[in-house]
Amino acid sequence: MDRVALSVLGLSRGQSIGTSYTLILQEEDGSVRIPIIIGSNEAQSIAIALEGLTTPRPLTHDLFVNLSNAYQIQMEEMEIYKLEEGIFYSRISFHHTLGNILIDARTSDAVALAIRFGAPIYISKEVLTKSGISFDDSEKSEAKSSEKIESKTEELENLNQKLNLAIKQEDYELAAQLKSEIARFKQDNNL
Repeated sequence: MDRVALSVLGLSRGQSIGTSYTLILQEEDGSVRIPIIIGSNEAQSIAIALEGLTTPRPLTHDLFVNLSNAYQIQMEEMEIYKLEEGIFYSRISFHHTLGNILIDARTSDAVALAIRFGAPIYISKEVLTKSGISFDDSEKSEAKSSEKIESKTEELENLNQKLNLAIKQEDYELAAQLKSEIARFKQDNNL
């Protein structure tokens, strides 16, 4: 399966959902960004790991790392392998002297652990295509909308303009919602 390496770009506070945050991952060798809605506890854990801070008592992810280290279990990598109904599915690959272990995990937990272990983060190309937001996507949409002048095209152009504005304002939660709405609109209207 083809995969793409990602890095953690950062976190932003969600605007439409009270206690949510948006985890922003980015292609290591590209400009495609993947916004993922996560809870406040996971966002706090990721932020602490990104800043390299230590807490007076270990957080859950730190406890997991400490336990893994005590038993000589090393995280090899994590991969976001599926996107279904807006939910990202991830798995973590661990190595132990007895063999390799593959474990299903929430993406936010897998990222929090990957940062702590220094393990690489991957995404399948299929999921990247479905969920990624690229600055090039908006230019392609604008070119396509100028070819057809009708009410459906005008509505699509309006959605793309909103997407461009959301990207410029770094509101990745809204941009992800708009990208999904655009994909549904295109599918429903055979565009």
